Amino acid sequence: MGTKNKTEVSGACILTLNGGSSSIRFAVYEAGDVLRRRFDGKLDRLGTHDATLIVSDPAGAPPVTRALDAADRAVAVAAVLDWLEAHPLFASITAVGHRVVHGMRHEQPELITPALLAQLRRNTSYAPDHLPSEIGLIEAVARRHPRLPQVACFDTAFHRTMPRLATLLPIPRCFEAEGIQRYGFHGLSYAYLMSELTRLGDLAASTGRVILAHLGSGASLAAVRSGQSIDTTMGFTPTGGLPMSTRSGDLDPGVISYLTQARGLTPARVHHMVNHESGLLGVSETSADMRDLLAHEASDPRAAEAVGLFCYQVRKGIGAFAAALGGLDTLVFAGGIGEHAPAIRARACAGLGFLGIELDASLNAESAEVISSAASRVIVRVIQTDEELMIARSVLRAVHGRGDRLPT
Repeated sequence: MGTKNKTEVSGACILTLNGGSSSIRFAVYEAGDVLRRRFDGKLDRLGTHDATLIVSDPAGAPPVTRALDAADRAVAVAAVLDWLEAHPLFASITAVGHRVVHGMRHEQPELITPALLAQLRRNTSYAPDHLPSEIGLIEAVARRHPRLPQVACFDTAFHRTMPRLATLLPIPRCFEAEGIQRYGFHGLSYAYLMSELTRLGDLAASTGRVILAHLGSGASLAAVRSGQSIDTTMGFTPTGGLPMSTRSGDLDPGVISYLTQARGLTPARVHHMVNHESGLLGVSETSADMRDLLAHEASDPRAAEAVGLFCYQVRKGIGAFAAALGGLDTLVFAGGIGEHAPAIRARACAGLGFLGIELDASLNAESAEVISSAASRVIVRVIQTDEELMIARSVLRAVHGRGDRLPT
């Protein structure tokens, strides 16, 4: 694996790190004429005694699987870095890119400096389930490899083009000075999907009206006009918008008042509830996994209601964003649910014929690249998203000064 491609840039490799509240994803890309993924991995069940590290090789080598005790997050992070450092390619890594969920008003990926890291520490209250773990990864890499450049790739940056009215929250104006506004998330995924639309020759990517549906354990929609985000369902935090696996999505503020005043729940308890006990899990009372719910909806009305609520809110969001865009040319499904659940796509699009959306049932069942019928006025696509590749591209621009190059 140490053989150099003659078109490489100084043998450079890029490490991407995507630290979540319960997992760490990573990948290593070879920065040749095009970015080539050499391997990727994931540590699941972070915070438990029975975590699993799985590393996959796109070339087809058997995956590496290792059981880890990840109850202590710092120990788990150290174990991941130990494994990476032992890999022959680690010596070729010239930069590290991090997905940083909340970038406030940052519009571009940035080299991580002490000043930027201090700002992220001050802003942890904006994304308490994400920023502390992301900062921990940055600091762990810096302690071991202080000379290795690190780049912050902000999930909010894609939405910095939203018009002011789409960012305003209807609360007293004085809070805006504190940064309390609608930001939007899943930006790395959306940036990748738009680049794929361009690669596929879809003119809507540059001059049309596009709705992107990133439907996974976290779920959101984005409305894009002429290549720029004009609105999205997530707002001040990733908890807002659509119901998700364990997040509530949008919630009447009066519910929070009732729970804290009449039921005596603390703010911390409410925060945990709306982020970790709600959404599909809260409604079904059985599972946060859409696959489980689809398998049991015929026998469990709670599972059926959870699935139905999710599809209804996605369908309603598509209609709302079509109104904001003044029509629709292309609809894209992505994310674990969006890419692999034909039933969810069909139900989310049901009744949207008035917008020009018509699916081909057989193409949808196959999860084909285009699932709309020949008669559909709107092109409906399924695209596998790739946040890690977008992080690697951002590092190329920020550290190596190279343009964004599409993989072959």
